[in-house]
Amino acid sequence: MYNLGIYLYLIGVAIASLFNEKVRKMWRGERNAIRVLKEKVDPEAQYIWFHAASLGEFEQGRPLMEQLRREHPEYKILLTFFSPSGYEVRKNYEGADIICYLPLDTITNARRFLRAIRPVMAFFIKYEFWYNYLHILKHRNVPVYSVSSIFRPDQIFFKWYGKQYAHVLKCFTRFYVQNQTSKDLLATIGVTDVIIVGDTRFDRVLQIKEAAKQLPIVESLCQQPKANGQQPQIFVAGSSWQPDEDIFIKYFNEHPDWKMIIAPHVIGEDHLKQIEKLLEGRKVIRYTEAEKSLTSHLSKATGRRVSGNPLTSYDVLIIDCFGLLSSIYHYADVCYVGGGFGVSIHNTLEAAVWGKPVIFGPENKKFQEAQGLKECGGGFEIHDYEEFSAVMNRFEKEPDSLTQASQAAGDFVKQRAGATQMVLSDVQF
Repeated sequence: MYNLGIYLYLIGVAIASLFNEKVRKMWRGERNAIRVLKEKVDPEAQYIWFHAASLGEFEQGRPLMEQLRREHPEYKILLTFFSPSGYEVRKNYEGADIICYLPLDTITNARRFLRAIRPVMAFFIKYEFWYNYLHILKHRNVPVYSVSSIFRPDQIFFKWYGKQYAHVLKCFTRFYVQNQTSKDLLATIGVTDVIIVGDTRFDRVLQIKEAAKQLPIVESLCQQPKANGQQPQIFVAGSSWQPDEDIFIKYFNEHPDWKMIIAPHVIGEDHLKQIEKLLEGRKVIRYTEAEKSLTSHLSKATGRRVSGNPLTSYDVLIIDCFGLLSSIYHYADVCYVGGGFGVSIHNTLEAAVWGKPVIFGPENKKFQEAQGLKECGGGFEIHDYEEFSAVMNRFEKEPDSLTQASQAAGDFVKQRAGATQMVLSDVQF
């Protein structure tokens, strides 16, 4: 049944590729993967294979790849993706020797792929359980590890109708899971080679924090004093969608003492104009416009900045480019992470690592880090404008509550770091 389903899926992807650019990239990438391997594989090298479904899983696997490369330079690294949202962003990542798509999990594809690379071990990040690849790896006695995996009772492996597919989990040499619940669930189906290490994303966000960029434009906005001479409080909204913006913009239109930085998830012109319309009455500038303003504010003779602040007249900055958000959180007093009124929230840890309280919408139940932030007092779930307003009013009226929430968020991340080292110390190289 599994292989029949894969072939039906393959047909569906082929048809969808005729109409959808993202699917077309995946379809072409998967068909070209074997050719890429034949061109790039060094037959004298030993390869360790990392597979990440998409960008989020890549970020979880990245600390492992980079530490492994430092500690074991004798190995080369193959990195594969299933989704274009991962491959297209990280296809030039310098931490891997070969990067390509993973061909769909047919028996023929799996045999050809593994024959081309002949990995000495493999790491599958979080949620990847490809039946044919894993069975062939097990048959060839290749060690396979599942890293930062997390399991829930509603997954197919733990249902009566999923018992047959659950056998795929016994192909893994060891599971490095995020929590006790995952370990207990695996034990119910006879999978016992399991170690609780936590989530490597905590290590990754600490790396990101260390490599944070200095952003003069953001600093210019944050350093602009209020009328009373005090520094303004800064609210940063990251990866926001319209339902998020409808809530927090309404609040800050009524509380003009706060400065706002909004980094929307979608930066298309229509969405940016929609945000600007909601902010009527506020002094708004886009990041790219502010960049031009800052550049023109430099002395043509010396190339040095002349006195004065080019953002003096603005109190809202809209980020209309990519790659800055993780550094921008550093400048916040309070952070908001979007997506919680849609499919799911985005990355809360990138904000929490800076010791900032994080507010988010209700679609967060599948994210252990969001639950942990709520439990420790560093994260706040809201369902509507009234709840958002209550959280913000408390922070304004009780400064100690803001300090405590900030401390809780930062401690939450620091205390859960170290999964990467635990994994690599346990694996036999």
